[in-house]
Amino acid sequence: MNQPMRRGGGPPEQRRRPPWGLGEWNPFTEFENLWRDMTHAFEGGAAPVWGSGWVPAVEEDETDDAYVVRAELPGIPRENISVDVDDHELQISGELTEEQQGRVLSRRAGRFFYRTSLPSGVDAEKVEAELTDGILTVRLPKSGAPKRRRISIGGKG
Repeated sequence: MNQPMRRGGGPPEQRRRPPWGLGEWNPFTEFENLWRDMTHAFEGGAAPVWGSGWVPAVEEDETDDAYVVRAELPGIPRENISVDVDDHELQISGELTEEQQGRVLSRRAGRFFYRTSLPSGVDAEKVEAELTDGILTVRLPKSGAPKRRRISIGGKG
């Protein structure tokens, strides 16, 4: 029997790797990410942050002019969702609160958290987020990074 695929729910180091370009591996960046994860793990007690909640299904995509991240967040009002961009990192977090209606809860509830690294060249001032039909779409425009051009050399002789 086939098991449903979990998208975006792997270990934190897998969730940080974006599909676009993959970039160069930097051991110092990896160490900083590991250190940050360890620090966050002990802020809330003994359980790590990624083990104390749930991770929404997330799709990362790239267009010619932007990076697009879509997260499935059905039933969560926009007031309960936070989207933050800092230091080449996107964080989506929030909470789905459930009223006690029955004896068994068979759907997700509680806090959620998703984080991914962003490639250089994201214009953080123009990031937009929209929640429609339970899908949060975060559009991260690419900055107009200068393209390579030839420079003419002036002077005499």
